[in-house]
Amino acid sequence: MTKTAFIGLGNMGAPMARNMAKAGCDLVLFDLRVDVCSALANELNVASAAGLDDAAKAADIIITMLPNADIVAAALFGPGADCLADGLEAGNIVVDMSSSYPATTQATGKRLADLGVAMLDAPVSGGTKKAVSGELAIMLGGDDEAALETATPVLETMGRIFRTGPLGSGHALKALNNFLSATGLAAASEALIVGQKFGLDRGTMIDVINSSTGRNNSTESKFHSLILDDNFASGFALDLMAKDLRAASQLAGELGLEVPILKQASEMWSKADEQLASGADHTEIYKYLEDNAI
Repeated sequence: MTKTAFIGLGNMGAPMARNMAKAGCDLVLFDLRVDVCSALANELNVASAAGLDDAAKAADIIITMLPNADIVAAALFGPGADCLADGLEAGNIVVDMSSSYPATTQATGKRLADLGVAMLDAPVSGGTKKAVSGELAIMLGGDDEAALETATPVLETMGRIFRTGPLGSGHALKALNNFLSATGLAAASEALIVGQKFGLDRGTMIDVINSSTGRNNSTESKFHSLILDDNFASGFALDLMAKDLRAASQLAGELGLEVPILKQASEMWSKADEQLASGADHTEIYKYLEDNAI
């Protein structure tokens, strides 16, 4: 396949890179944690890059899987002596699989276009479980049809592709999807908090909800295995969920829309991010809501 650099080997990026290597992708890896990058490269028998500049020079497609838009921008353009832009050439394709703000993505795309580089956005949903299994939902946006066709076989090694429209549309849909996910988790948490106060058993509540119309992804996959066992280790951080809700709220504002549920959800998750410990898992929204209900 097309030579691909994969930037960012965290909870999601590492299993995604494993699936790419398993499918036979010609791969070069980079992460600021040199030991992590070297270990994974050795495991997969693929190349590792000494820096971002070197990673870009070694590849035709450059994939970023990083925590937020600011880190993506820094990886691409600096500040700092080492950035992807220094190694990019006309004809390269940058695919941002991180979650980001649609307007930021579009502005980045214009900046890359000045270098002759096409940009695609391809954020994912499915969490670490589907990152491992290669069954992620990939929301692919872009304006360059040739770049979309070139990148598609590489992206298909990680999951199912949904073409969402022009550049920025993937990030818009990801933010809106996570708004629904976050709202469902918070609403289910409040239902359990009220029910437990009344005297209902939380496990019984989840079993009944999952057999009834109130079920959602969180009740089906997060409560028994994570929240009720005080595990809180889904692999997806609360600050990232809060960031995605801010992206959805910002999008609504840019469109001139009044969306009170989204606004309230975004504010609540941002307050939870401020109150809970750094690095808190997103399922710890339950603890935040429980503490603030008393």
